[in-house]
Amino acid sequence: MNRLLKLGIVLLVASCGGGNYSAPRNLENACAIASERPQYMRAMKRTERKWGVPVHVQMATMYQESKFIGDARTPHKFALGVIPIGRQSSAFGYSQALDGTWEEYQRETGNRRARRDNIRDATDFIGWYMNGSQRQLGLSKYDATSQYLAYHEGRGGFARGSHRSKGWLMSVAARVGQRSEMYRQQLRSCR
Repeated sequence: MNRLLKLGIVLLVASCGGGNYSAPRNLENACAIASERPQYMRAMKRTERKWGVPVHVQMATMYQESKFIGDARTPHKFALGVIPIGRQSSAFGYSQALDGTWEEYQRETGNRRARRDNIRDATDFIGWYMNGSQRQLGLSKYDATSQYLAYHEGRGGFARGSHRSKGWLMSVAARVGQRSEMYRQQLRSCR
């Protein structure tokens, strides 16, 4: 086999490795995100058609959960302040879905090959989860603040009102709602 063909094969195999999991450059502008990562917008629009969750709500949730970083993980826990003993939770990927919730999503949707570091699967997960929150809790798919609280606390926790005693979480959810509205207005101007 000639050297050029071998080099081509090596480059092809190398390009099949990990994806681009870095965040888009300008997270404050939905149009910039859409321009830099058109695959994100295609995935979110597909989710909006399938589950009815608006793109701007998906974007605000993903911003809060992972800052659009595909392989995001929670920080490590440390014993004695220096010995790493694992992660704070099993949350992973764009949507920061926990292992058990992700497995439930895979079972219910029949999408056993879904990956949390795949933007299409992550947005589909967000749509699936928020659709379930509308069905079970009566939350509007346009209400990013309440949807985020249910997303963060779980539907059972939200129904029990566990979020009400967490001032920090209420502030975070309010910021998700504000970011959702900002993204909504920006997306109107760039479509």
